[in-house]
Amino acid sequence: MTDTRTPPGDEVVTQVSALVEEIFARLKPVLAAAETVLAEPGGRTAEALHGIRPQVIEALGGLVIGAGFVSAPHVLTDQEFGFEWWTCPGISGNSAGSGGTADSVDAEPEQLFISLDPESPNFLDYTRQSWFTVPRDSRRRHINGPYVDYLCTDEYTLTFTVPVACEGGFGGVVGADVYVREFERTVSRRLRSLGRHAALLNAQGRVIVSNSVRQATGSLVRDVDVPAWWTSGAEPYTSSAGATLRRCGDSPIALLVTK
Repeated sequence: MTDTRTPPGDEVVTQVSALVEEIFARLKPVLAAAETVLAEPGGRTAEALHGIRPQVIEALGGLVIGAGFVSAPHVLTDQEFGFEWWTCPGISGNSAGSGGTADSVDAEPEQLFISLDPESPNFLDYTRQSWFTVPRDSRRRHINGPYVDYLCTDEYTLTFTVPVACEGGFGGVVGADVYVREFERTVSRRLRSLGRHAALLNAQGRVIVSNSVRQATGSLVRDVDVPAWWTSGAEPYTSSAGATLRRCGDSPIALLVTK
C-alpha cells in the first residue's frame, strides 16, 4: 500500500540522508586509492596496500572511528587475504554536515591487525560477514548493523562499505565504522521533537536508534513487516493503526513513527 500523504519526520529523513551521504563521501578517496593500487602492474601485494594509508587516515573523523580496505580472496599476489584498517576510537564530536561541533581527536590512529592465516585458531573469515558479502554480491554500497563489533570496540556499530572494482571484477571493499551511540547523539534531538514514538530501522526491521526506551538498539520491530516493505519497493507507508514508514534518502535506513 502506497500512501500519497506526506508522513511525519521530514527533518529526520533529511538529516539521516545527509549523514549517510557524508560518510560515504569520506570513502571516495579511499576507494580511488584502492582501485589504483589494484590496477598497477605487479602492485597487488600486501605491502602495496600501505599506499592507501594516507587516504584511510584522512577518512577518520566526524562520526567515522574506523576505516580501511579489505581485499577479496586471492586478489593479492603474495597472500590470500588482505586487510588495511585503521581505527581512532578517541574521535569525538559531530561532523560539520551534522550541524554539531568540530571534530576532536583524543588518540592517534592505530592500525588494526587480525589473523589472516586460515590455519590459525584466531582466523577471522571476513568473507562470511555481511558487510563484505552484500557489496560483493550486489556490487552496491551497503550499511551493516547495528551489531556489536567484538573485533574492534565491543560497541554497537554501523559499518558502511563500498565494493572495489578490480579488472572488471570484485576486488574487495572499502569501509567505515560508526558508533551507534554517536549516530544517536547526532539525530536524537530531531527524533525527540517528533512528539511521537520514532525509530530508525535497518532493512531487517532492527532498531538502530529510537526516542523510546521501549525500542532499544538492536531490538526487532514486529508490528510492521519491514523486510516485506523493503522488498515491495519501500514506498512511504501508513498502517491502519497510523504508523508511518519511510525511507531515508537512498540509504537502507527507514524511519518508523507510531502513535
